[in-house]
Amino acid sequence: MSFLRRHRAATPAGPDFDVLAMDPGDWPGNLGAGLLPAPDGSCQGVFLRYDLFGGRGPAMIIGNLPEGSPARELAEGQVPFEVAQLLDALENDEDVEVTGAEDCPVMQGDNLLIVRKIKLSEGRISCVQFDRSDNVLVTIASWDRPITDDLYALLKPLPAELFQQG
Repeated sequence: MSFLRRHRAATPAGPDFDVLAMDPGDWPGNLGAGLLPAPDGSCQGVFLRYDLFGGRGPAMIIGNLPEGSPARELAEGQVPFEVAQLLDALENDEDVEVTGAEDCPVMQGDNLLIVRKIKLSEGRISCVQFDRSDNVLVTIASWDRPITDDLYALLKPLPAELFQQG
C-alpha cells in the first residue's frame, strides 16, 4: 500500500553531521543559516551567513558540505558554492572564476589542517577550504577582508541539533 507511505519534506530536518563554524552566541552581528536539501529530504550541506556590515549584506559565509553533496562538484574554474552565495547575497553579478589554489598548513588547537587557499579573479573575495576527518568540506568565503590564521581558532563544532527544524 504505497499510497500510505510518508513523504519526506522538501526541506531537510537538519544535518546528520556537526557543523564547524563560529558560535552564533559569540557573534555580535546578524547571522543566518541555510540548509541544502536533496530530493529525498536529506541535508546536503549547511551554510552560515555572518553579517559584519550592520545589515548591508554578509561579510562571510562558512559552508559545511558532506561527502556526496552535489554542491561540491565543480567544473574547472567554477567558484565554490559559498563564493557564489556570497556574491548573490551582495547582489554582485560579476563573473568570478578560480584562478589558482595553494595548500598551506594551519594549526587549529591541537589539529593540523591543510588549508587550500583559493585564488579568485575578484580580489575582494578571500576563500579557503579544508577537509575534516569526517569528510565534510568546510569552505569560508569572505568579502573585503583577508582570512587570517586567527579565524581558525574561532571555529568550533556546532551540534547538528542546532539546525533542526521543528
